[in-house]
This record gives sequence, structure tokens and C-alpha cells, in this order.
Amino acid sequence: MSTPATGQELGAFLRAHRELLQPADVGLTATARRRTPGLRREEVASLSGVGLAWYTWLEQGRVTASRQVLEAVARALRLDAAGLRHAMRLAGYHEPVPADADRSAAGRLAASVRPVLDSWPASPAALLDRHFDLLAWNAAWSALWGSPEHVPADRRNLMWLLAVDHRLREVLHDWEPLAMNVFQHFRAQAGPALADPRTGELYRRLDTDAPELRHWWGCHSVAELTARTVLADPPGLGPVRLTLSSFHPVDDPSALVVLFTPATPADAARMAELTAAQEAGGPELLAAGAGR
Repeated sequence: MSTPATGQELGAFLRAHRELLQPADVGLTATARRRTPGLRREEVASLSGVGLAWYTWLEQGRVTASRQVLEAVARALRLDAAGLRHAMRLAGYHEPVPADADRSAAGRLAASVRPVLDSWPASPAALLDRHFDLLAWNAAWSALWGSPEHVPADRRNLMWLLAVDHRLREVLHDWEPLAMNVFQHFRAQAGPALADPRTGELYRRLDTDAPELRHWWGCHSVAELTARTVLADPPGLGPVRLTLSSFHPVDDPSALVVLFTPATPADAARMAELTAAQEAGGPELLAAGAGR
């Protein structure tokens, strides 16, 4: 169950979503004067079937909600699946995994998924755990983004790379929408920082290494990772359009495979050329880690 600290984080999350809703969003009629942004607490309490005092305490982190009550509050706040999952994690409804068991399982998962990644020679692909730490990647990923082997293990994380690796930003056009979507999914997937040591460590790394994005780390928005087409422009190769997709391995639904598929035959040919040069031992076009 949640601790006082994670209870406060849950309360802040619920309050942020309450303030984003308008009365019309939930079938209510707005009054002429509303000093409160979004919905009032009494409106959410009524829609959820709980008392106003109890809901106020929930936002203040002073009470613990059952799964059923939290689901009712989530429905009232119109949370999507990612938002509900994140709220449940903040409320403590997930089982912590021992660190040693987690590392052992990650090694086995990487070994089983790596041949799948290698079967896409022209499509950058990587296996992520639930914290978005990179467990395995293929040659096309290293050729385009730089090999994660050059990044210290505690920073070998997709969110960290998108936020901190400035050379990755130079290659990836319009990186911010993708980076924000990855972060929103990271928040939904990784769990509360105060209850999960690795999540807390990543937030501290991001806060230290990407201070210009500090307003992101305090954001309470969550979302699923959505398919999109991105434009990459590695030096000396020409622009490549890639379509992002993702799926969960059968062996571990909490892990994620991210795959960037060339959008056209011409894009595939460029990626094949880049990967062949990488495998031939040519200099990498990117060195991940931005020198940190």
C-alpha cells in the first residue's frame, strides 16, 4: 500500500487531472462564477460516490483508497488506461520485485529477445525494461543513435538519452514530441519515484543532467506510447523517415520493444547502408551519452 509520501504524490496526480477537466466534460453545467480551475472537489466526490471530506483527504495524501474506490475516482476524472495504471501504482497496488531477481530475469529476457531484434537489420530496435533501461539493441540502433555501450550503465535509459544526448537531438528532427510522449509513458510504466529505487534514481539523474527540462519532471501527465513517423538525418547519409511502433514481449508484459521501421524502400536502403558501415567497423556517426 502507499506510504504518506506516495500518497501525497497520488493526491497531486489526481488534483492535476481534476484541474484539467471542465464541467461540460463530465455532463455538468458550469455556473457563472468559478474560482476553482477545472472541477471542484465536491463534484469529483459526487461523481465518484464518496464523501467530500474523504476525497479532500485523498488529495492531501491522508487516506488510503481501495482499488474499487480508486477506479471510481479514475472514471470520474476520465483517466485513460495509462492514467489508471499510474494511479494504481502510486496507491501501492503493485508488487515490488527483488533487485537480484529483477537483474536475473532481465538477462534471460534480453537473451531471448536479442535474436528478434537482430532480425531487423535495417530497422533500429531495442528492448526496454519497465524503467525504460535498455536491455538489448540491434546493429541498426547503434548505427543510427550510437551504441548504448558508450553510456554508463546507470544512464543507459531511453528517457535519459532523449533528454540529455544532444547529438541524438541533432539527428532526430522535432525530438521534443517524441521525448515528451516517451516520458509520459515512462511515468505511467515505471511507478512512483518514492517507492521505486530505480525510478527515483532516474529522476535524480534527469534533474541533474537535463536541468533545462526540469519542468517536465514535475509534470503529472501520463500516456501510452503512440505510433508516429519521425525524421532522422544522420550526417553524410541524408534524411530517413522511420515509423515508430512498440509491443510487449510475451515473456514479460512489463518490458517493451521499440521499433523504428523505414517508411519507404528508399529509407530502408539508406538504413541498410548505414548499418552495413557500422558492422564493417567504420566510425560511428553518433556517440551516445553526449560526453557525459
